[in-house]
Amino acid sequence: MSMLSKLRCITLDVTGTLIAYKGQLGDYYCMAAKSVGLPCPDYKRMHEGFKLAYKDMASTYPCFGHAAKMPNIVWWKTCVRDSFVRAGYEYDEETFEKIFKRIYASFGSSAPYSIFPDSQPFLRWVREQGLKVGIVSNAEYRYQDVILPALGLNKGSEWDFGVFSGIEGIEKPDPRIYEVALERAGNIAPEETLHIGDSMRKDYLPAKSVGMHALLLDRFKTPDAKEWRQSGAIVLPDLMAVKDLLTSENSTC
Repeated sequence: MSMLSKLRCITLDVTGTLIAYKGQLGDYYCMAAKSVGLPCPDYKRMHEGFKLAYKDMASTYPCFGHAAKMPNIVWWKTCVRDSFVRAGYEYDEETFEKIFKRIYASFGSSAPYSIFPDSQPFLRWVREQGLKVGIVSNAEYRYQDVILPALGLNKGSEWDFGVFSGIEGIEKPDPRIYEVALERAGNIAPEETLHIGDSMRKDYLPAKSVGMHALLLDRFKTPDAKEWRQSGAIVLPDLMAVKDLLTSENSTC
């Protein structure tokens, strides 16, 4: 009996699983600075500044400020401003406002992302088999409302429901986000659900902890994949390999 025949739902992570960032963070910060006549910030300093600023904001105001009822744009404005400051760039309010608007608009569109060629065919194939497809992502509302549709991943044709941390106020690796996904699927049993992601800590372990099946994708040949396999996880290169696994006889996750 194939694994597919035992499932009623498949949930998936987004970034690194269905889509990927295109280019570098510095590309978009540079374009924003150049749009107001300023030189490009240093890519390395900007990248490090953003990592620190994002980590601080995510710790102080998790889930994009959900509990604090902080508007999404305010969360990002604070994060972007701190990113520049940590990188050694301070702009007057008018200049920063123009730069920020460009950055916020860019990352609220499909421009910084590319979709993996197997994502849409796989999701449609799963739904054609009669299974529900859910998205479980540590992302804000624009992924659901703008970015995924702009990339051709639409609710109703590629996926049935979404659980986004910025909307729910829960984020991976908190197992509760997977419990919400099971409820959203129609209270489907965890043993009838498979989660696919690219992080042992955020995807595999919490999904397994609530009783779901899980596997990991290693699209970028990360050194961590060796440890994932040693820990007992099934690790596959892409979604077509997942399809082959699900349809093979006596397959398990």
